[in-house]
Amino acid sequence: MSHTHRKRVNVPSIHLNVEPLSHKDIVEAAKKRVSIVNKELIEGMEFIGSYPKSVTFFGSARFNEHNPCYEKAQRIASILARKGYAIVTGGGPGIMEAANRGSSDVGGSSIGFNIVLPKEQVMNPYVQDHIDFEYFFTRKVCLTFSAEAYLYFPGGFGTLDEFFEILTLVQTRKIPRVPMILVGVDFWLPLKHFVENLLLNTYNTISKEELDLFVITDDEDEIVRLVTQAPMRKE
Repeated sequence: MSHTHRKRVNVPSIHLNVEPLSHKDIVEAAKKRVSIVNKELIEGMEFIGSYPKSVTFFGSARFNEHNPCYEKAQRIASILARKGYAIVTGGGPGIMEAANRGSSDVGGSSIGFNIVLPKEQVMNPYVQDHIDFEYFFTRKVCLTFSAEAYLYFPGGFGTLDEFFEILTLVQTRKIPRVPMILVGVDFWLPLKHFVENLLLNTYNTISKEELDLFVITDDEDEIVRLVTQAPMRKE
């Protein structure tokens, strides 16, 4: 009888220098987090509620000031700020900085909802008024609380998350329908094709009219028109 000999692989054991949490530890940690969440939601909503009308900008934190997307966001923010809109961003670099900069350049309200991260997120110098958040989801709730429109520039996972989150809230009527403007045809059109071809035509997981919940454009005049024609939120 033949035997197959397998080479033995020594797998190093992993020792985690972490003690298991007791029930008491879990309860105390939960209380602490709930307290932070409650504080952030209340303070965040009161903060943005003090601005009569606003537009929220989303997009990559990695674009520098010479990037065409940065330049476009800065121009659009300046125009909207002149029309009395507070410009709201996550407070960081890239598209956020561009939007805050555009508002600040013309004396508008330049707002930052800053997330505390171990790296990458640093408050941009054009934020005039800000509030800090520990949790992404509380920050996102406040960012979407009362804006008259949402502008999405090219970005990464965070931008896509913020887009689909608000799209879902509008689709399910958890928040009123407001303009969701995807700025950058080359970037956003392939995503629309994915949604249309797979979600709608192949799997039937959305309805056709739900493709009309957002607009994809590069036209700055159209963007301004869509924002300014949107109904104001009720006080």
